[in-house]
Amino acid sequence: MITEIAVERVEFTCGSCWHRWSVDYDVQRHRDALDAEWEYFYRDNLPVPSPYTPDGAPPCAHCGRHWVGRLVARRPVPLSGGDADAPRSRVPAEGGHRPERHSAPMLHASGHPQPQAEPS
Repeated sequence: MITEIAVERVEFTCGSCWHRWSVDYDVQRHRDALDAEWEYFYRDNLPVPSPYTPDGAPPCAHCGRHWVGRLVARRPVPLSGGDADAPRSRVPAEGGHRPERHSAPMLHASGHPQPQAEPS
């Protein structure tokens, strides 16, 4: 069962060349039948390991080394179905509802302003 959905902005600082960058990850938390909680990370709709672990840290674009990220911002996505007062719109059966969404460009995980280098 999904217990939480969120977008997490993770910042990375290379300990070798000091390049800084950030990436947005889609995160889902699930509770399994044994009541254990699991996190699933996605970057640009592809499953990836946790960016908070050495295995999931992306390489630095400048030197290729991997550094674990740190959470800098987070936006939970509300789970639907529980709030009777929430506005909602019925989706037509023909699938013609907002057809432009099928051709809209992908909102990429790194398509946001990146951290600025601090003056030396």
